[in-house]
Amino acid sequence: MTSKSLSLSSHESSSDSYEANELEEKWQNKWKESNLYKTKEPEASQRTFYALSMFPYPSGSLHMGHVRNYVITDVIARFHRMKGEAVLHPMGWDAFGLPAENAARERGVEADIWTNSNISQMRTQLERLGLSIDWDKEIRTCQEDYYKWTQYIFLKLLNAGLAYQKSATVNWDPIDKTVLANEQVDAFGKSWRSGAKVEKRKLKQWFLKITDYAEPLLEDLNTLDGWPENVKAMQENWIGKSIGAEIDFLVYDCKENYKIKVFTTRPDTIYGANYLVISPEHPLLDKIIHKDKINELSIFRDNITNLSDQDRTSETKPKNGFFLGREALNPVNGKKIPILVADYVLATYATGAVMGVPAHDERDFKFAKKYNLPITYVIKDSKSNPLEESTSAYTHQGKLINSDSFNELDSEIAKVKIVEYGEERGWASRKVTYKLRDWLISRQRYWGCPIPVVHCMKCGTVGVKEALLPVKLVKPKHGKLNLDSSSNNTKCPKCGRIAKKETDTMDTFMCSSWYFLRYFDSKNSKQPFESRSIDKWLPVNQYVGGIEHAILHLLYSRFLVKALKTIGLININEPFKNLLTQGMVQGITYKNNVTGKYIPNNLVKDCQNPIDPNTGDELETLYEKMSKSKYNGVDPSEVIHKYGADTARLFILFKAPPEKDLEWNSSDVEGQYRFINRLWRLFSTAEKNIDGTLTYVFPHIKPSKPSSIDNKLYRIIHTTIKEVTNDLYINAQFNTAISELMILSNSLYDNKHECSHSIFNQCLTTLTLLIAPFAPHLAEEFWHKLGGTGSIHDQPWPNYDQTALIEQEYKLIIQVNGKVRGFIMVQSNTNDDELKEKVINSETGKKWLKDKIPKRIIIIRGKLVNLVI
Repeated sequence: MTSKSLSLSSHESSSDSYEANELEEKWQNKWKESNLYKTKEPEASQRTFYALSMFPYPSGSLHMGHVRNYVITDVIARFHRMKGEAVLHPMGWDAFGLPAENAARERGVEADIWTNSNISQMRTQLERLGLSIDWDKEIRTCQEDYYKWTQYIFLKLLNAGLAYQKSATVNWDPIDKTVLANEQVDAFGKSWRSGAKVEKRKLKQWFLKITDYAEPLLEDLNTLDGWPENVKAMQENWIGKSIGAEIDFLVYDCKENYKIKVFTTRPDTIYGANYLVISPEHPLLDKIIHKDKINELSIFRDNITNLSDQDRTSETKPKNGFFLGREALNPVNGKKIPILVADYVLATYATGAVMGVPAHDERDFKFAKKYNLPITYVIKDSKSNPLEESTSAYTHQGKLINSDSFNELDSEIAKVKIVEYGEERGWASRKVTYKLRDWLISRQRYWGCPIPVVHCMKCGTVGVKEALLPVKLVKPKHGKLNLDSSSNNTKCPKCGRIAKKETDTMDTFMCSSWYFLRYFDSKNSKQPFESRSIDKWLPVNQYVGGIEHAILHLLYSRFLVKALKTIGLININEPFKNLLTQGMVQGITYKNNVTGKYIPNNLVKDCQNPIDPNTGDELETLYEKMSKSKYNGVDPSEVIHKYGADTARLFILFKAPPEKDLEWNSSDVEGQYRFINRLWRLFSTAEKNIDGTLTYVFPHIKPSKPSSIDNKLYRIIHTTIKEVTNDLYINAQFNTAISELMILSNSLYDNKHECSHSIFNQCLTTLTLLIAPFAPHLAEEFWHKLGGTGSIHDQPWPNYDQTALIEQEYKLIIQVNGKVRGFIMVQSNTNDDELKEKVINSETGKKWLKDKIPKRIIIIRGKLVNLVI
């Protein structure tokens, strides 16, 4: 269906009062009828612009965080469309996941019915915001025509050796009863979703080899100039590259000649290595422990079973361990040192063993003090030797001491020399390690994308044939999956014998890590995406979402794009060119600090002196992220119903810069509503009273005989165009752009009776064009009041006249001996000789010169003239 022209019949003309709901419903219907926002195939020379919000989980209702996210993206999409670019602005739903499964089970309905009902409700709410979304591109990750291709991608990764299954100690959420990736456990060892304390279990799980891409994921952060620095820093820290050495310590008095390999970034401190510490899960531990210590090890392991990695490595938690009854030899000097096991050493990081250098590592220092281990300083600063009885570790660089032939070497030089020394003798090697672990994607739940493999007694694990995709969801009976039933039987794709279906489903982040590749080809039944379209539209020009996705979603998406490029399915290297992480929307919140409980806003009678209605305690008033648990949320539907979508949009954009947190305040919403009504009255009054035709005039026509007022308004018009364009195109500062529109409207109000008809119409046209991305319904109405045809959103974005930015006259400050004594108004084109003459003959000049000739005249053009007398 091609885009139809928009027209406004006489009986649809608006009344004098601003009726937001009526006006917005009218234009939304017309946009839908005309297919206004259908994505158009770009012309040969036309630039493309892909504007994308992180797609939502369909919880059933929008919150203000959603509104902020989608309105920001919509403004950007509308602006680039008016700039003449082919714009793709789609929307979809991250529809799998535990919350939907749990909610559906609680309500006794199927998860798909629950999810699709929520999507229908949320889509209606989104449409009410007047977003320029192409709904023909809509995707839902829970539909077969989408998760078929998620399974296809998994099989490609499997065939490329990038997916594998192994038994591993994993993070177990006891509430949601499923496995979590390391990235889904917070700093307090709790589940990111349920908040439960995470436990450790050993299970057979599926992983993706994200570690194969650790270096390119890290290195390519340098190419992401359009990303916030804090997001790049978070990813860099999560990847955790360490450059150092691996060193072998021989277990003493052991006939098997076992060696414990450690990784260190400080080989310069090896002479201070006074003990070794290995992980409780280290594969050598059970082989080298003294028999008298076996029972103690069993108890120790039991005590840490339910501790998360975060608990074990936290700087604030005490570090526990014990002596294994074994010693190792320090390879650099042959010194015997004790071997201990400790909870803070993780088997999953580096080699699972560390050399304890308490004199030069704070953690090792505390551990050594706790267990009375020796401390030997081997680095001194440039001023003095640290004393043996020093009360803290010396962690800086310096010169070596107590290090035999390496004494007096600078630390950095010693690192190289000692590793070279160890390499020559076979006990050291250079090594780069990463904290990043492979991505665990197995989930023990029903409502997720099934993993398309079978397990055959003869052939092992075999991928399902692509022609048989999708492997469909197995629906639970009575709320539970029967994983041992005969219904789980299938045929092996290789040998044809009876095999078992894989019962795990994929982490929902697997579905959301490639969805942006599907939008422009969302109905393609032959392939997940077409490479030619990807080359045309990707990477995403502007991606908008919350900072909470800095590691999980964004890192996984980057990995998957790089993996798909390796496989040969796509040609791009990064998914998102520019990233905007919008701040949270905070609501006024009342908290009882005695009980720790939050009090609903509607129960607080006096906002100036809030009291807990139940206890009588004084309440703390603060702004916190809107949430149901804090009773501080604001329903977007209520705001839109009362003020209109355009008011809600303007407030959410004007209140704070997009990357900052926004404090919701009803009085500020009222302020934007008054601004819209002021514009409405301006246009309505003009329709009745203007001397001439109210019509659109693109702001390029300077009046032939302009008055000073015309010149002033002409300059303000083009200053506004320049500033708003820069705010949208360069800075993404929507609040300052709206401020510029307010300045223009105020200037027109103040001078509407003195300016010419042409300038008046240019001001109205400029306001209409520039406000279109922010308040699309209002702009559409104004456009038709001006006699415009088609849609305002199909009009070209105005360019500014550079010459108009130059003021015709300016205030020239007069200084005498460097002190300000007065000023005069002069024309901008006045030359230096004329400036001297005007200043000397001015009242200020005559007063201070008293007919004398100045010794010197200093001119700073456009600013001041200084008379030296």
